[in-house]
Amino acid sequence: MAYRGQAYRGWQSQAGGQTVQDAVEKALSAFAAERVGVLCAGRTDAGVHALNQVIHLDTALERDTFSWVRGTNRYLPSDIAVQWCQPVPASFHARNSARGRRYRFVVLESAVRPALEHGLVGWVFRPLDGPAMERAAAHLIGEHDFSSFRSADCQAPSPVKTMRRIDISRRGAYWRFDFDASAFLHHMVRNLVGCLVAVGTGRQPPDWTATVLAARDRDAAAPTFPPEGLYFVGPYYDEVHGIPTHTPAQDWVP
Repeated sequence: MAYRGQAYRGWQSQAGGQTVQDAVEKALSAFAAERVGVLCAGRTDAGVHALNQVIHLDTALERDTFSWVRGTNRYLPSDIAVQWCQPVPASFHARNSARGRRYRFVVLESAVRPALEHGLVGWVFRPLDGPAMERAAAHLIGEHDFSSFRSADCQAPSPVKTMRRIDISRRGAYWRFDFDASAFLHHMVRNLVGCLVAVGTGRQPPDWTATVLAARDRDAAAPTFPPEGLYFVGPYYDEVHGIPTHTPAQDWVP
């Protein structure tokens, strides 16, 4: 699935509704004419978007894949859409079968705040130093205890994750931060971006991220960056599952 997170209180269903999961399960249940529950690959917070969120569901209803896509989209709001679907064996689990996950943060560097891209990009008004941020990101690669980048509300059993790649690039006024890891802690990407921006604007030296990482203390890091501009690019799985890792939405994001 792909969705804009601006109008929702995050993925996870909760009291009061207005979540992506609520909308998806309502649409699937309408199409299937039975109660349908789903599990996702990665929960997203309020205001966070998804380019290739993977969900799985169990049902006895038999329809071709094209019907599942078009039929479900008929009942979804315009800012959520099924991108593809396929049958999987009973052993497949959208979250537990994932070998890794990817996030992207898009930040506008501009003297004035975004307008047309409001909610779709983050914003910094000071110039960013790309090489400095790359040196800072290098300290974060590998298996580490990421407690310094973990929300106090995080429910993950362990803060130890493996960061496989951090790619920082620029297109015009837009900076793109791409993260690939075994898994992510609550607010981890937003906290990482907050620290990288602190380095990029010259408030901290590149080696500071190593100090923050070693501290294992949230108070050692920069403030959490706002959610605007954060995209869940999606999970990836063993090739045997044949799960797509790309949707057209990924080509649109700067």
